[in-house]
Amino acid sequence: MSTVGIVGLGLMGGSVARALKTLTTDRVLGYDIDEAALESALLEQVVDAPLTDQDLGACDVVIVALYPEATVKYITDKRDLFAPGALVSDLCGLKRVVTDQLEPIVKGAPFTFVGTHPMAGREKGGFGYSTADLFRGASLIVTPYPWQDRAVADRAWAFFSRLGFGRLTVADPAWHDEMIAYTSQLAHLMTVAYMLDPHAASHEGFSAGSFRDMTRVARINEDMWTELFIENRDMLCPIADALADRIRDLSRAARDGDAETLRAMLRRSREIKEQIS
Repeated sequence: MSTVGIVGLGLMGGSVARALKTLTTDRVLGYDIDEAALESALLEQVVDAPLTDQDLGACDVVIVALYPEATVKYITDKRDLFAPGALVSDLCGLKRVVTDQLEPIVKGAPFTFVGTHPMAGREKGGFGYSTADLFRGASLIVTPYPWQDRAVADRAWAFFSRLGFGRLTVADPAWHDEMIAYTSQLAHLMTVAYMLDPHAASHEGFSAGSFRDMTRVARINEDMWTELFIENRDMLCPIADALADRIRDLSRAARDGDAETLRAMLRRSREIKEQIS
């Protein structure tokens, strides 16, 4: 049995805690700046006790489930409190902003830090929406430093696989951020642009599966996603601009009655989807 400290009991941290209490015998300590969230976690026995600075030294694993800048500050401030040999990890949706700033802090430290990103989530955040099965079958991305060997990723997987994850993906932070710009951030950016159209308010009676799919992530956390978009703008903006160009090409072909160009683009899209499905 391990002792696990969880910093931040929102959707992700709360779900880690719930999964641990459901699937393992680990002792779980939790902290959240929102006292109501911590109180709920204690009442529901999702965490066994509050996580204090004094308790950090007793934790075999510490999961920091905060926004990127808050994550960097927490690990920097608590560097000397983590137990020797402990595994410390973040759950941020971007990695460079965390790993680059933390590298001089954690390199040579007596504990092991490695960045992770669970590819799981829900449209609504907060402890109240956390679930024990959020990570079932999900991919876990681990982003070790170049000076860390494969054993670090394996150690992270040994912990997180017990929470229900189904796949381990190892990537360097830059490749992670580039791919996330495409697979996640671009989708949220498109949803925002789509929902800002005045037709959205009149969709009832005219919408079905396509509208639901396009707007699934529309209940966006504006504070978190503003930070994520800006921190990853060097990766996100070129991909978003290229998408805008393709939309203009499609629109121009439709406007001009250019069936050949339109049909070719639609065909290529279908072929790519069939290849990757």
